[in-house]
Amino acid sequence: KMLKVLACGVQQVRALSSATASVTRLHRSVYCRSYPTVVVHPDGSTTTIRYHEPRKIIKLPLDLSSLSDVERKARLEARKPRKKVKIMEEVEDNFNAKKYMKYIKKK
Repeated sequence: KMLKVLACGVQQVRALSSATASVTRLHRSVYCRSYPTVVVHPDGSTTTIRYHEPRKIIKLPLDLSSLSDVERKARLEARKPRKKVKIMEEVEDNFNAKKYMKYIKKK
């Protein structure tokens, strides 16, 4: 077993193998300040971890080289900002102000 010195105390580092359990509680007398955080893997699966900063969610990046050409183009196209479509309608203006002059009273 090796010991690793951190800012918050001493942490044991051990090599994990198939004979050891990787999911367990922390066996420490001194706990570092950690926050429950959700990690989202590229395949969509999630894991709850303890993280040293208060964050709600951490999304791991997707490796674009592992995708097919069609999926890669679709992902890259979705990243680009969408162009706003401007609809300009011609409004026919046939307003005649002289027609309404009789309704305006002068003082």
